[in-house]
Amino acid sequence: MAQKLVQIQFKLLGSGVEYQQAVVPLVQAVADSAGLQWKLWLLNDAEHAASGIYLFADESSARAYLSGAVLARLIGHPLIGDVSIKQFDLLEELTRISRGPILEHIRGL
Repeated sequence: MAQKLVQIQFKLLGSGVEYQQAVVPLVQAVADSAGLQWKLWLLNDAEHAASGIYLFADESSARAYLSGAVLARLIGHPLIGDVSIKQFDLLEELTRISRGPILEHIRGL
């Protein structure tokens, strides 16, 4: 069962402060998503851009999140535009060497 990384990028149609205030009610729902190991919340206020990097336990968890209500609420918000979603396989050995924040116990390593 391979871990799956998801990157979601978008333009902000408001300030970074407005974005942060808007997503606060969604943070716990994101954290409670089945199979989510962690999420990084990223902001570049100067360029009116934000991104999220997610690590899921497996592809089915990533797929469920991408088709679920939590993400629909997030990307449907009026402060968010030009959404780009990409999925990646995690290169675990290389990530481990460079001290990437993966959860090795998931795979029993």
